Amino acid sequence: MGDDIAVSLDLSNYELLWPTSLFVSEGERILRSTSSWQDRAKWLMTEALTGTTAVADFEDLPNHSAPTADPWATTATGWGTKQAVMDQHDWFTELINRAPELRHATAPRPYWPQRRGNGPAHDGSTARDTRRDFARLIGEFADRGYLVEVFGEECVDDHSELPDASEMIDSRLGIPDLWPLAPETWDEDTFYGLIEVFHDLVSRPRMRRYHSYSGCGWHHSEFHNGPARVLYRWKVNQLLRAAGIEYELAAEGEDLGRLVAVTDDARSQLVHRVLKDSPPDATAGVRHAIALFRARDTSTESKRSAIFNLARILEERRALIKEHLGKDEGALFEIANRFDLRHRRADQRSEYDEAFLDWIFWWYLATVELTNRLIASRNST
Repeated sequence: MGDDIAVSLDLSNYELLWPTSLFVSEGERILRSTSSWQDRAKWLMTEALTGTTAVADFEDLPNHSAPTADPWATTATGWGTKQAVMDQHDWFTELINRAPELRHATAPRPYWPQRRGNGPAHDGSTARDTRRDFARLIGEFADRGYLVEVFGEECVDDHSELPDASEMIDSRLGIPDLWPLAPETWDEDTFYGLIEVFHDLVSRPRMRRYHSYSGCGWHHSEFHNGPARVLYRWKVNQLLRAAGIEYELAAEGEDLGRLVAVTDDARSQLVHRVLKDSPPDATAGVRHAIALFRARDTSTESKRSAIFNLARILEERRALIKEHLGKDEGALFEIANRFDLRHRRADQRSEYDEAFLDWIFWWYLATVELTNRLIASRNST
């Protein structure tokens, strides 16, 4: 009699097309569901993993309808040992639990023509190539049902008229005849506007069913815009980064889903912490200051206004700052008071490089974070 053999999930053939955290959160939600969870799991794997291998492996396993069923079966091998066999629920649970181990899909290494410099000819316009890539990306979202909630979906059994997609985009962007997408006709403002509009339109269908009558096709349902927007920002920001475009879609704040100037990781993390940790009485001012400063169309005046908003928050916390800095507290406000930032007096200095505004903004934002921590520490004692 041999020992039981533990079976472990082999992740080597699976690659992620989604952010890991989004795959995990959607997977955990499926594991908490009680109805049609296998269909939801297969749809998630179809979307989030390359190819059909994971779905095929899932379908090969025993199908227990409820998570409470015995998750392990044993089969006798030719040598008298017993080998543990996962069921679908246990397999999917392990896949989600071990998702951080999954590789992300990457572009294949260059093939022979590319390595020899004989790849497909381009028109030399990176901007046009990027716009075409974006149009293809929207096509992928549309094919997976991410625009069905707003644009509707054709069915042979439903003859009601669908919304006019072009009019819906026009109502938001003020530009007619943008659907179907024609990237060769876009100027820069139209391109960037469409990036922001589709962020607000996408919604992930968590269920789909196949309507076989007359080859009607897949129908999608149970929409949720939260995961769709996370995935959309992730994919669009990858596209912009690959094109060398120094904007990204904001993931939080007053300017959520709008294009903002790219900053380094450390400053991005600072923004995240300040937005997350600011107490309610400062949240609106912080959000507005950050939105003013990092907007795609930001100006010198916008940056001054952003600094003014942060200085106002710090002014309200002046007693706290003085408590910890003593007489050096005044130095924090001296620059904002002596330069043309807050009070706009005749004796203030106004001729300085815009880089100064960047420096003072990040300094003040870091100080807001510091005072947030001081307030949190005081409130916890």
